[in-house]
Amino acid sequence: MKFGKEEVWAGLRIVLGWTFIWAFLDKLFGLGFATEPAKSWLAGGSPTSGYLQFATKGPLAGFFQSLAGQAVVDWLFMVGLLCLGAALILGISSRLAGYAGATLVLLMWVSALPPANNPIIDEHIIYALVLIGIARLNAGQWYGYGKEWAKFARKYPIIA
Repeated sequence: MKFGKEEVWAGLRIVLGWTFIWAFLDKLFGLGFATEPAKSWLAGGSPTSGYLQFATKGPLAGFFQSLAGQAVVDWLFMVGLLCLGAALILGISSRLAGYAGATLVLLMWVSALPPANNPIIDEHIIYALVLIGIARLNAGQWYGYGKEWAKFARKYPIIA
């Protein structure tokens, strides 16, 4: 099988989409990976409070800690994970999903400065660069519904 840029970018898009969907599912149901069942969103837990209270550090830690447990932050985070994951997996709205996903992971990077294993770069920067690549190349057009979505999105270019 030939692996050209289309297959590589489609694969990256789908894998990152699954990363966002998995985070959503684990936090929603408490599948026991990052979230215990008793702390799931459905059990009344906050999907953001653990990270925002205990994992944030650096110059902006106070700001991020002040957001912990707020319902609007929980809803924005969970809806964001679901929409990003679905859009990336399906290949729809690749530009918006790529830039929004890059923004999310860069906020997570900023919330925990400096990174644990390198003074500047960690996986969040790599994810952001890949997501920007997905957006710039409109990678949903390959092995996804991006071409069909583009026809629909002509009326609403922001969702292209």
